Amino acid sequence: MNKTLGNIFKGDKVIWMVFFFLCMISIVEVYSASSSLSYKGGNYWSPILKHCGILAVGVFTMVVVLNIKCKYFKLATPVLLLLAFFSLLWVLIAGQATNDANRWVSFLGIQFQPSELAKGTLVLAVAQVLSAMQTDHGADRKAFKYILIVSAFIILPIAPENLSTAMLIGVTVILMMFIGRVPLDQIGKLLGIFALIGIFAVSMVMLIGKEEKKDTIGKKVMTEQVVKSNVGTDEEDKPNMLDKLTHRMGTWKSRILKFLNNDYVAPENYDLDRDAQVGHANIAIATSNIIGKGPGNSNERDFLSQAFSDFIYAIIIEEMGIVGAGVVAFLYIILLFRTGRIASRCENAFPAFLALGIALLLVVQALFNMLVAVGLAPVTGQPLPLISKGGTSTIINCIYVGVILSISRSAKKKDSMMLDMDDNLALMPAV
Repeated sequence: MNKTLGNIFKGDKVIWMVFFFLCMISIVEVYSASSSLSYKGGNYWSPILKHCGILAVGVFTMVVVLNIKCKYFKLATPVLLLLAFFSLLWVLIAGQATNDANRWVSFLGIQFQPSELAKGTLVLAVAQVLSAMQTDHGADRKAFKYILIVSAFIILPIAPENLSTAMLIGVTVILMMFIGRVPLDQIGKLLGIFALIGIFAVSMVMLIGKEEKKDTIGKKVMTEQVVKSNVGTDEEDKPNMLDKLTHRMGTWKSRILKFLNNDYVAPENYDLDRDAQVGHANIAIATSNIIGKGPGNSNERDFLSQAFSDFIYAIIIEEMGIVGAGVVAFLYIILLFRTGRIASRCENAFPAFLALGIALLLVVQALFNMLVAVGLAPVTGQPLPLISKGGTSTIINCIYVGVILSISRSAKKKDSMMLDMDDNLALMPAV
């Protein structure tokens, strides 16, 4: 029995434990936060059973991936890059809209989000470039150029519809370049250029973007926009390519203005219809009373539209208090540091950079989500990895953990070989 379990749960045991605890928290909190879905659907078990089913598929794919040797990940890089690039173009041209953003495509009846695949693919490609161009004094200066070219093919198609994900990938790539010893002057220049681009982009958003409003029944409308009938729409009324590329600017402008608005608003004057997500997230945190209300006792889950996804961390704080929130954050910290230890034991540079890149991707996304939930960052729409309810994202994140576990297996073998060598040397008679 133990041998059978050992054959399934291969790899670093600490990573497995972190994954297990994150999944348990996910099942409890998603079940609690999905009460509104259960009520509307009339089936109290359907949302959580679906979520558990997706987690089961994710665990299965993770076990498959952890049994793949790291060298095969490198061989798959060109194919995955092409697949990621063309799927991102597909979603730009014929993507399905969710919350006013075209981020989804359907293939053979299965709906998936190409950006989830693209994130890991870019980390894989950057790890390969960094490992191939390492010298005794750090990465070759040409590596910087190659990383930028590969990143542009992934990040630029994502940015128009999913700016937060594009920023997340950009931060991860920069951190990987720093760890990969890319010359600091090159990274510094890149950060300076990004700062200028950011200032220009924010300026354009504030100038072009139409601030969103909500009417009395909570429906989204745009200023200076005429509501058109679905019947008899003229060809000239159809959005052109420029409209498709800039239609998200209104959402971005609204989020920036809300985040920068520090004016005091009395509780009785706060407009919960206009700022429902931020308002109810703040109420959830404020009413947690440090120790929390207990699992399943959240009140704000019935008012937060994304309680089981983007704002699940606020529900965790409300139900589990500061201690529960700290435990969740600590699990991601353990994941990062344990992966760092695995990377330090790797014999080759590629698996080390790949493991660290994936861990950074997961932890940076988790940090984004937590900052949004507690009001320290604008609303971004990033789910909490391995905890939030999801389809594509949950399975892909499980695959990411499977890659780390696969790398930990080869690193563990290296440690065992070194220990055996030390034992043999100790047994040799002194000359």
